Order: sequence, then structure tokens, then C-alpha cells
Amino acid sequence: MVKPKKSKLASTKNVALVKQLAEGKVTKRKSKEKVQLRAEESSVLDSKTSKKILAAAKAQQLEFNEDNFPSLERKRTYANINIGEGIDDESKDVTENDFMDNLEIGEEDAKAFERFQNPQEGKRTLKLSDIIMEKIQEKQQDIQSKLTEDGSLKIEDVDPSIFCSVLSHAMAQRFFNLVLLPRIRDDLCEYKKLNMHLYNALKKALFKPAAFMKGIILPLLEAGDCTLREAIIFGSVIARSSIPVLHSSACLLKICEMGYTGANSIFIRYFLDKRYALPYRVIDAAVFHFIRFENDKLEMPVLWHQSLLTFAQRYKNDISSEQKEALLNLLRKQSHPKITPEIRRELLAASCRDVEMMECDNEITALPVEIYTDKDVCYE
Repeated sequence: MVKPKKSKLASTKNVALVKQLAEGKVTKRKSKEKVQLRAEESSVLDSKTSKKILAAAKAQQLEFNEDNFPSLERKRTYANINIGEGIDDESKDVTENDFMDNLEIGEEDAKAFERFQNPQEGKRTLKLSDIIMEKIQEKQQDIQSKLTEDGSLKIEDVDPSIFCSVLSHAMAQRFFNLVLLPRIRDDLCEYKKLNMHLYNALKKALFKPAAFMKGIILPLLEAGDCTLREAIIFGSVIARSSIPVLHSSACLLKICEMGYTGANSIFIRYFLDKRYALPYRVIDAAVFHFIRFENDKLEMPVLWHQSLLTFAQRYKNDISSEQKEALLNLLRKQSHPKITPEIRRELLAASCRDVEMMECDNEITALPVEIYTDKDVCYE
């Protein structure tokens, strides 16, 4: 390669730009070779090529369906659409069945479809009232399942102490009279003995003594059909339990005012054996209870004589002298060969209350009365 001479290069560099332009010495842009990509290599396809590709793909898909899935090929039906008729049908009601085919579905498939359509149906929200009613119905079914063959409820499932502690006096008395008393009498009538749970329920009923007396003892005796077995069992609860003296005194007073029955004598003896400090009014009522049978033509039974003996043993010193004489006269007309002598012996050994009061008054009057003078109190 021949190198240009330095003189020529220097002359070219030192010529001004204006002169070079005037002489036409301007550099020309070199032409670059144009590289054209093939249709397969371009990222953007023209419309004709894309249509051809889509047409070929559809044809291949149809051939594939005909060969492998012939049941999926359906005949194409073309509906003749009348524009005028569409305007008249706008007023008609359209339902979801108009867009569905008449399909035959089995019962299991129908249930599965309904569960799929309503997934939240099983999880319905309950109100508080519905929950309470369900609990009440469950408790009623539980109680009905615990009924015995005779249709009576087992008392071990009903605790009377709940009613005693929660209910008022009137409501507890009503429960004892309408529920507990008939249940106990039915059990005694059926089995001739009292169930342990019923006996414990009777003892727990004494937590409210007034309701117990008014709801159980007095109605039982006022009915007039109380058997001796019932009187002994009910009386044993009284004998083994601690009862306030006022409630016992009021109940004994009411029993003494009733007509005579063997059950009354048993209850009188149980109350007298508790050895309460009874008011004089109750003692007088007991004395009149025995005296009114003085002129009775019938011979009194042993229970009556036993209750009279108990009264004489416990309260012989609390009667008056007149009542003592009346009881001694009673023994002459109503007597028992073994019990009457014991009663007479107790009455003769008694010191009546009016005699004791007179002796106390005499002792008080017999005491010397000391008279204090001014000298004794140092006033002088």
C-alpha cells in the first residue's frame, strides 16, 4: 500500500473549510448493506399469514375431534331470526328454564347439584329463642325417657332442695302439696315401703318447715285417709329432724283441733316426744283433745292411750289442777288394763303449774322486806 506524501496531507489539513466546500471536496456517506429478514424470522406477522395459520389450525382440530370424540360433534342448526317478532316478545316473561335443555338427571345427581348450588344451607344461623326451645325439648325428652313403667317420675332426678332454696314459701308449699306428697303416697301404695330417694327428698323438704307443715303434714291428716304406715313414715322424719319450736307448736295445735284418727295420735306422740317447751295454749289444746272423748261410747284404741301416756310423762307439770282432775276423771271412763295405771301414776305425781305459781308467790311474800333509812345511805 502506497502511503500518501506528507506534503499532500498537510496541504489538505491546512485548507480552509470554505475552500474545500467550494472545490467540492465533501465526504460522502458510505452505503451500508441492507439485511432483510425472512418471514419466518420476523416477530410481527402480516394479516394474510395469520389467517392462513388459523385456518390450518381449525381444520386440524376438526379432524382430531372427528377421529377421537365423535359424540361431541353436534349438528349446527341455524335459527331464522325475525327482527319484527323480537320486538313483540319483549313483554313476555323469561325464566331460567327457557335457556336450559330438558335434561334427565338422577336423584343423587340432583342432590349433589342442589348442594353445589346452596353450599351454606346446612349452616343456618339459629336465634336465641330457637336454641332455648331446642334445649327445653331435649330436657322434656330426657324426662320422658326417665319415666317408670307406671308413668311416674323417678324422684332421684328431682332434688327438692332446689325448690326449697329458690322458690318462695308459697311456691314451695305448692310444690310439696301437688308434687312431692302425691308421689310419696303413690310409692307407698304400690310398694308398701318408701324409696330411699323419696325419704331423702322428704327430709330435704324440712329446709322450709312452714311449707313442710302446711303442704305435707296438715293436708295429709285433713284428707282423713292417711294410713298408719304413712303416718309412721312421715312421723319418723319429724322425729329424726330438728324443727323450730314455733312451727312444731302450730302444727300440733292444728292436729289437736282435728277429729280423731289413728294417724293423728301417731303425729301427736311424735311431736310430744320431742320435748319442746310448748306454750300453754298448745298444752291446753292437747288436754281438751283428750277430754272430749270422755263421754264417747266407743272404746278408744291403743294409739290414743299411748299418746295420752306420752303427754302425761312429758308435760304433767305444765297442766293446771283443774286439768289434772279432768284427766283423772277421763281415766275412769276410758281405760286400758296396762296403759291406764301408768297414766294415773304420772298424773298423781305431777305438781301443777298453778300450785307452783302460788308457792312462788307465797315465798316472795314470806321474805322479809328490808327498809333502808337515811342512816343506811349515809345522809346523816
